[in-house]
Amino acid sequence: MWHNLAEHVEKTVAAHHGCRHQHNDIPPEVPIEGGSAADLTEAAEAAQLQRTESSALVARTKARYQTIQALKADGSGIKTIMRELGLAKETVRRFYRAGSVEELLAKPRAGRPSVLDSYKPYLHERWNAGVTNASMLYREITEQGYRGSRGTLAAYLTPFRALGAAPPPTPAVPKARRITSWMLRRPEDLDDEEQLQLKQVLACCPHLEATATHISTFAEMLTGRHGDRLDSWMAAVDTDDLPHLHRFVTGLRRDYQAVRNGLTLSHSSGTVEGNVNRIKMIKRQMYGRAKFDLLRKRVLLAA
Repeated sequence: MWHNLAEHVEKTVAAHHGCRHQHNDIPPEVPIEGGSAADLTEAAEAAQLQRTESSALVARTKARYQTIQALKADGSGIKTIMRELGLAKETVRRFYRAGSVEELLAKPRAGRPSVLDSYKPYLHERWNAGVTNASMLYREITEQGYRGSRGTLAAYLTPFRALGAAPPPTPAVPKARRITSWMLRRPEDLDDEEQLQLKQVLACCPHLEATATHISTFAEMLTGRHGDRLDSWMAAVDTDDLPHLHRFVTGLRRDYQAVRNGLTLSHSSGTVEGNVNRIKMIKRQMYGRAKFDLLRKRVLLAA
């Protein structure tokens, strides 16, 4: 159950990974003269987010989501949409089942590192020293090992021209998997820096803050064998806008009696189920090797 919960929590974190940008409401076109470092950072992040939102990939994803959801609303199934749009089954399934377009955009955007990350402090320092020529800065960081394109650099520097200065480089947002790991661990097992970063992440997003509360309550129920609290826990999750956790709860309800017994009784069938799963995995691996050997023999005979 804990492993299953962890998978749904990671999806929730990925879906809300961009929440820290939601406070950025300063138009990037408006120069900020003499602004504070916080103002400059906010405006630069807003400009970068706007470029991301207007990218071809985001526009295509939004258009495809609207099309598939419209067909779904008309009663079309996944196979029908596949044939009509000429898309792969897995692609249609993802867009068909997604609760929002942000859910689809979260995964590629969440925690993606930039080739410029390690050069940003240098770029900001040089820009504020008066070196604002993109070609010159490109040559300088290339000599330091930069392997990205000049276009990537130019796009990153664009907001600075409107702002008249470069803000302090923004620390990279922890990846969704790392945030999930922090949320699933005991607070006392996190070091001071991890606790601080998790606190900052949760402060930016009420959805993740609610998720963290549900995790803590579920952990207490699991470790303390408080199966009598299961109904109230599921009801609490249902009241929040957390579609991935709703799916987790739906799974619990499908096997309600077994779940409640597992959260209440001292004995467990987990060891037996684990052995059964290992046997199934071994059988699948053996079947896969046998199938590959048979295919290879056929290819050799045909040759």
